[in-house]
Amino acid sequence: MFSAFLSQRRRRRAAEDLYVSAVSRARAPFFFECCGVPDTVDGRFDMIALYVFLLIHRVRAEKTQESSAFAQEIFDAMFRDMDRNLREMGVGDLSVGKHIKGMAKAYYGRVAAYEPPVESGDIQALEAALLRNLYRSAPAPGPAAEQVRSMAVCVLQIVEHMTKQSFQDVVGNRLAWWTPSTDERARIDA
Repeated sequence: MFSAFLSQRRRRRAAEDLYVSAVSRARAPFFFECCGVPDTVDGRFDMIALYVFLLIHRVRAEKTQESSAFAQEIFDAMFRDMDRNLREMGVGDLSVGKHIKGMAKAYYGRVAAYEPPVESGDIQALEAALLRNLYRSAPAPGPAAEQVRSMAVCVLQIVEHMTKQSFQDVVGNRLAWWTPSTDERARIDA
């Protein structure tokens, strides 16, 4: 019984560490400066939600009981962090739950929008999903079509990059995160 507790405790810590790493990647200036993601509270939430979705998508691809449990730990880490952030922003204790419920609903909506095009590699469907979700708070006239296309390409590259890495490297937080190449930056900036 005690060893199962330690195992669960280690899994939770590993998921939290991986979540923190995903948040760091989601906040990369590249996405905001080059791909036109709005640098707002909503834009940052949407980038974190996208990265967490991609991470959970990779973990769940293992289709094991261990991977399902680890994916749930990542999700839980995200919403513990969202709870902390809301409290730090001054949201009252009585309304935090309502905000978390809305964020969870938004997250699941994004998963439903992103999963089919990510699974099929349908870049046009992914662009449409990103435009409706990731760019929903972009100021008029909205992002340039090239920025949305670049973001969709980046998402598919991230998925491909994660797929090539072992499950043990992912859960051990030895994931080599995708980084935009100099060519990718130049293509977007052009």
